[in-house]
Amino acid sequence: MSAVLVIAGTDSSGGAGLTRDVAALAHFGIEALCAITAVTAQTDAAVLGVTRLPLEMVRAQIAAALATGRVAAVKTGMLVDGAMVEAVADSLPPRLPLIVDPVLAATSGGELLDGAGRTALMKRLLPRATLLTPNLSEAALLLGALVASTEDEVIAQGRALCARGAAAVLMKGGHAQLPLATDWLLTADGECERFTAPRVAAQQRGTGCALATAIAAGMAAGLERAAACARAKSYVTELLMRSA
Repeated sequence: MSAVLVIAGTDSSGGAGLTRDVAALAHFGIEALCAITAVTAQTDAAVLGVTRLPLEMVRAQIAAALATGRVAAVKTGMLVDGAMVEAVADSLPPRLPLIVDPVLAATSGGELLDGAGRTALMKRLLPRATLLTPNLSEAALLLGALVASTEDEVIAQGRALCARGAAAVLMKGGHAQLPLATDWLLTADGECERFTAPRVAAQQRGTGCALATAIAAGMAAGLERAAACARAKSYVTELLMRSA
């Protein structure tokens, strides 16, 4: 059975992080192999504490997962700081599809990747990313720009991230002030594809984790990048509709 290696943190509330990742992979019949980067204490309202795992343990987890020979794609989530980003980048093989979810902050506002971590992510992981999946706030932080408010601005920021080295960027528009919930897939060769769904009147944590992991599941199963994004978009829309 194909597997996805998820490199991310835990969330004690079950709302995001590895709990969401494993659920998404199970939905698509893909095995989950996990490398835990941090343990967090969270509620829906706040991040109460974060403990980063030792770098040598994270490297060991990644090596053990890769040694199974079953990993068909890798997804990164919460990486805490620059040293963790460097350790993860040094541990990854060069040819596996890599989906980078730039988890910068919790929905409640707690920081989950520090400034040095953002710099390292742009330098070490972005050039290796098969797909980067930022929401609009994350894209703006990575670029040091204002949050995009129009489609033209969203597309321009996605192209800017591709220019920094990502093979493709999925700009997630769930929080955009636009009539439909649209995500934009920008590729380094200039393509732009839109994935649109009705807006759902629901608030649910962990949808970013679920989307990126569902894309990794599709790529592990052999789907092309755009097809994996479309299927993942449908999956997250269904999650939101069930919670509305």
